[in-house]
Amino acid sequence: MLINIVFLIAGLVALIMASDIFVDASASLAIKLKVPKMLIALTIAAFGTCAPELAISFNSIASSNADMTIANVVGSCIVNILLIVGVAAIVKPLKVKEKTIKKELPILVFITLAFFVLLSDSLFSKNKLNGLSRVDALMLILWFGFFIYYIISIVRQNKKDYDDTAKYSLKESIIYIIITLIVIIFASDVVVDNAVIVAEKLGISQKIITMTAIVIGTSLPELTMTVGSAKKGEFDMAIGNIIGTNIFNICIVLGLPTLIFGGYTSGAFNLIDTGVVLLAAIMFYLFGRSDKELTRREGILMVIVFLVYYSYMFLV
Repeated sequence: MLINIVFLIAGLVALIMASDIFVDASASLAIKLKVPKMLIALTIAAFGTCAPELAISFNSIASSNADMTIANVVGSCIVNILLIVGVAAIVKPLKVKEKTIKKELPILVFITLAFFVLLSDSLFSKNKLNGLSRVDALMLILWFGFFIYYIISIVRQNKKDYDDTAKYSLKESIIYIIITLIVIIFASDVVVDNAVIVAEKLGISQKIITMTAIVIGTSLPELTMTVGSAKKGEFDMAIGNIIGTNIFNICIVLGLPTLIFGGYTSGAFNLIDTGVVLLAAIMFYLFGRSDKELTRREGILMVIVFLVYYSYMFLV
């Protein structure tokens, strides 16, 4: 088990270092391409850090493990907002732009609400188990198409909310982004795999392994990237990364494998689980809207809600 602990620590160190470079490279790319940093955060940063979740989702649903597929997305969405945004706001209050409050955050709330309704079959019929059908998955992917259309509109508007002080050149930025993304994905796999092995050897249950080692483990890239961005004052990168990640998780990480492999039901998740996902998105929107800043106090409240939910989940 000692070697697994060593790999776990090494993976965490690599993850933190790579994410720090990734933030600078992504910001430099936005400056050199003369596009809003929010665009880079919503696409390259968000989709890139979702790679571990997407791989897990495909593997789990292909092996008929629907519970892990849903846990992967439900857990990630909750962790991303309540834990990661909460911790980032505690480290440094996050300033939120007017455009983000009026556009990106409402899109996140709408897609999360759609996810809540589609996955909450028991809300409409007490005899039904919660689950997703191919039609539900198709709707999620169509809404993702709407999100992509919005991103394209940002490019067309080409609003100049960037400065002229890039840390890296265009070529260096692209190279560093590719290299650090590979390191982030590989390091997150190392962290998750070894965390699972350590947990199993310590006799921890599979449920706890899934919702901690796997869900929190695969969210480490988002955690290090978001907190790193906040510390550097790159608030668009910090907030955009989480918005894009959650939308990608709901629409693609959950929707695409379901569309390919077919629908499924699960008795492991109830309205409280999906309700907390929706609550997290609403809190993100309301806190960002108030004074256009996520304060330390609001960050602490987010983390408290996260801890209360996880305590409930372990006790039930």
